[in-house]
Amino acid sequence: MLTALLVVAALADTTPARRHAAPPPAIPAAIRAVRLTAPIKIDGLLDEAIWQGPGVDRFIQREPQQDSTPTERTAVWVAFDDEALYVAAKMYDRHPDSVRAVLARRDRWAESDRFNVYIDSYNDDRSGFFFGLNAAGTLYDGTMFNDEWDDDSWDGVWTGAVHRDAEGWTAEFRIPYSELRFRAADQQVWGINFNRFIARKNERDYVVFTPRNGSGYVSRFPDLVGLQGLNPPRRLAVIPYATTRATFAPSTPGDPFFDGRSAEMAVGADAKVGIGSNLTLDATINPDFGQVEVDPAFVNLSDAEFVFQEKRPFFVEGSNTFNFGYGGANNFWGFNWGGASFFYSRRIGRTPRGNAAGDFVETPEGTRILGAAKLTGKVLGTANLGILTSLTRREYAQTSTSGVRSEAEVEPLTSYTVARLQNEFRGGRQGLGMIATFAGRSFDDAALKDVVNSSSLGLGVDGWVTLDQAGVWVLTGWTGFTNINGTADRIAAVQRGSVHYFQRPDATEVSYDPTRTALSGWASRVLLNKQKGNWRFNGAVAAISPGFDQNDLGLNSRTNLYNAHAVLGYKWSTPTSWYQNARTDWGAFQTRDFAWNRTSMGFFDMGFIEFKNYQNINWSLFYNPASLNNRLTRGGPMLETPASMSWNLNYGTDSRKRLSASTYVSKDGTLEGLHDDSWSTGAYLEYRPSTSLTVSAGPDLSFSKTAYQNLGSYTDATATETYGRRYLFGDLDQTTLSANIRANWIFSPRLSLEVFAQPFVSSGNFTQIRALSRAGAEDLLAFGQDGASMQTDVAGDITVDADGTGPAPSYNVGNPDFTFASLRGNAVVRWEYAPGATIFFVWTQDRAYGDSEGAFQPRNSFRNLFDQKARNIFAVKGTYYWRP
Repeated sequence: MLTALLVVAALADTTPARRHAAPPPAIPAAIRAVRLTAPIKIDGLLDEAIWQGPGVDRFIQREPQQDSTPTERTAVWVAFDDEALYVAAKMYDRHPDSVRAVLARRDRWAESDRFNVYIDSYNDDRSGFFFGLNAAGTLYDGTMFNDEWDDDSWDGVWTGAVHRDAEGWTAEFRIPYSELRFRAADQQVWGINFNRFIARKNERDYVVFTPRNGSGYVSRFPDLVGLQGLNPPRRLAVIPYATTRATFAPSTPGDPFFDGRSAEMAVGADAKVGIGSNLTLDATINPDFGQVEVDPAFVNLSDAEFVFQEKRPFFVEGSNTFNFGYGGANNFWGFNWGGASFFYSRRIGRTPRGNAAGDFVETPEGTRILGAAKLTGKVLGTANLGILTSLTRREYAQTSTSGVRSEAEVEPLTSYTVARLQNEFRGGRQGLGMIATFAGRSFDDAALKDVVNSSSLGLGVDGWVTLDQAGVWVLTGWTGFTNINGTADRIAAVQRGSVHYFQRPDATEVSYDPTRTALSGWASRVLLNKQKGNWRFNGAVAAISPGFDQNDLGLNSRTNLYNAHAVLGYKWSTPTSWYQNARTDWGAFQTRDFAWNRTSMGFFDMGFIEFKNYQNINWSLFYNPASLNNRLTRGGPMLETPASMSWNLNYGTDSRKRLSASTYVSKDGTLEGLHDDSWSTGAYLEYRPSTSLTVSAGPDLSFSKTAYQNLGSYTDATATETYGRRYLFGDLDQTTLSANIRANWIFSPRLSLEVFAQPFVSSGNFTQIRALSRAGAEDLLAFGQDGASMQTDVAGDITVDADGTGPAPSYNVGNPDFTFASLRGNAVVRWEYAPGATIFFVWTQDRAYGDSEGAFQPRNSFRNLFDQKARNIFAVKGTYYWRP
């Protein structure tokens, strides 16, 4: 076992880590900013007089040798005037030709030398902003929260420049106060920190850092003093936009709504308004939420919703404000934890859910957002506030039947509101927060009331407390309540849905009631985390009641569960002669339903090792004893799943190299010889032929065998052991091949071309049909054996009969075999022609093909795929940043 080898080797290795020549100087108690007396030109040259005096040059290494003196000297100066904060940095290098200057698009990681500035302008020891420049001039920025977490979704409007010379390279920053948040005071005291990354050495130097066996980052910052006479500026910015889009796609002959081409234009505007010194209002009218990147292709044979990443700028920026249940601790593990996210922003503007009938039907791809607003910032001195509200319009499908056109409502007029408040006490050692969500709908068509909820409400309270003075142990927790309302048919459908399965015939903890017009539930979780020291611990207990449902504005895929886990881990943070750092964790978890049936259980070991050459491996090993499953029959009785094991092994090369790679292999399967054995493997290759071009490819191949692929159920009065129904499963052999291929050509920090393509093919062949023989057991009746018949006709349709010529009815399963292939991708030119103002040129293409062959023949599948007509979308979007 890798863990055992790691422990033995670490104990046997007595080679001392390399020590620094002299102890590093003490962390400065304060860094002083100097008021400007002459203007600064942001060109990276550092030729102004203000930059000629002594700067802050006390840095200390965190990587690769923690607490060592940096191998290269860095000096930093801070200045200010009435409008902005200025930072200048000189990165000395004894080998200036070795400085890595790799072009990248804004906020995209590149193996390049880099310098970052971190500012806690509220001086709350918990939050702040960061700004960075790499040696090629690429800008980086984002926000910090929860003391040591960060989010780069925020894009501030600021300027920076770099310059390379015979001594190394230099960087200059101008950060307007309008991009920061601070309170009015005669003298400002902020927190500040600096970080330098030397790519070729993988060296990270800081003024102050988080130790490898410690926690907390913002709370460690030294003070920035000397800021006098500053007033929070009036913050007002308007960002108008215009888009044009042309679509060329296959059409159906006679379709009156689409003849193969369409064009549309849209205009709108976003606005940022400062309310006092602590709050910011983001508002948008007729917003354009077009995605620059496409969603991945997938074949979902499970009963759980596939979750997509949010990519729309309005919702991405500042999304951490609405995080619920995460705060105080630095680690939140979860194993078979159904989760309960109170806010999943892709619910807003989702695909209409109503259906319309006709010879030809045109349904909108998404629900148009009429307007949205977001208020974020500080209230009551230290409390974080976030309020988001949005209104989506009533959507109609256009229909044509025998030449007669009409329309049908497929999505009602809907308002969404999310309110989040979180306060921190005693310097972040304690916290208390709340969240409230509401969705309300107005219907024109009463039939649509049976499809979507009339309204929904979610309420939650969360918080944390540090249990000891040293901040080693943190207890966090949350509890929440939901209520949804609708017609009896709608609430009945929710009860029968995959989140709840109230109709299960053997359920004693829930009851299906088709007359209900409301459904309520609760959920709660408490977690204990040890976050300092080499030994780590994380444990949690949680519950989600059967009636909990937050899927109108949030996301929860499972209910009716109690869940608990415990994890004990050890981290080797001191380098030895053969590894840089390593960690391993051991743990156990268990989940039960509200009738106390054990629905999952597991024991695991996982870990990683980073070697001295910066190659790495990580692994996981899981053992799962036999358990009862209340979901596989999708509303039917429970069945027992046998014990299983799974493992995963990953290997990665040094990412600093021109050619880098990572690869993985994983396996899982039962231990009792059932048709249940899966393998998957994949790789990620990245090649950088120049400092401006990066090409990457990530192929994945999986072979999956399962005996538990659900094929539905049918009524059979002779099936007395399964409550009068036969629950069918198939032995499925599925093979999937896919790849993510990218080419990024960066012409300058503000001009880039990015190309993405995703080929995908998946085939599934069912080799055996089975039925559950007895509720609560793993016994499966194999059709075609033991008196049960199975026949396949010339079309591939399968008919099964549990007793052949006996009284049990036969059932036509159809042909469940499948092949699905797709190719989707896009090309994006992004030009930031002025700070905060951008033009996008986007070409998107996708095509798809499917059949019922079930044989994995990728060459034939892609040949057939390219015989299909593609959908092409050409779009141009331009924004302008105006600050009065």
